[in-house]
Amino acid sequence: MIDNYFRSQIPKYVKPLIRAFSTLGITPNMITVGAFLIAVIAAVLVYQKMFLLALVVWWASRLLDAMDGILARHLNRSSEFGAYLDITLDMFAYSLMVIAFMEVFPEQLVIWKWILLLYVLCITSALAFGNMEQKLGTFSDQSRKLRLGAGLAEAGETGIAYSVFLLFPTTVFYSSRLWLGILIITVISRTLMAYKLHRKSMR
Repeated sequence: MIDNYFRSQIPKYVKPLIRAFSTLGITPNMITVGAFLIAVIAAVLVYQKMFLLALVVWWASRLLDAMDGILARHLNRSSEFGAYLDITLDMFAYSLMVIAFMEVFPEQLVIWKWILLLYVLCITSALAFGNMEQKLGTFSDQSRKLRLGAGLAEAGETGIAYSVFLLFPTTVFYSSRLWLGILIITVISRTLMAYKLHRKSMR
């Protein structure tokens, strides 16, 4: 929900970094993989119960991840494989964090399992709905190679949820259930939007 705003603002502040990456010969896919590896470190830190450090490292990984597309456009090297790699490693990173939460908050094991299941449904619905929008010509932004349908829970909201888990671990019983509810609403709302778009296209 908040991703589009931040995606439009970040390029204004990272121009020096983008130029540095370009000068050093760093490719967009290198940025994607690097961001994922930093996210893996964040998950390990969660497992070790170093919550504040994990939070800093997680957000560092997400900020770096936001730069792969910017660099790709700067170098005119956007690619279908780059888009594939980005979303695949993003979901890997998000899921690793949930697995780490499973280990440190085992009393919420059932909730974490449901969250992982909802991640599958969220990304599936986002890709399918985005594909519908492109095919039906209802979305014209070509700045991204892979169109994801908008929803209540996106990357930004995921980061906020993880921040709450890490900053307020004693409230995870409630915050994890709230996050699960947001994920459920996201899937339902996307399904309704897809059905509405389908009905509109049939007229």
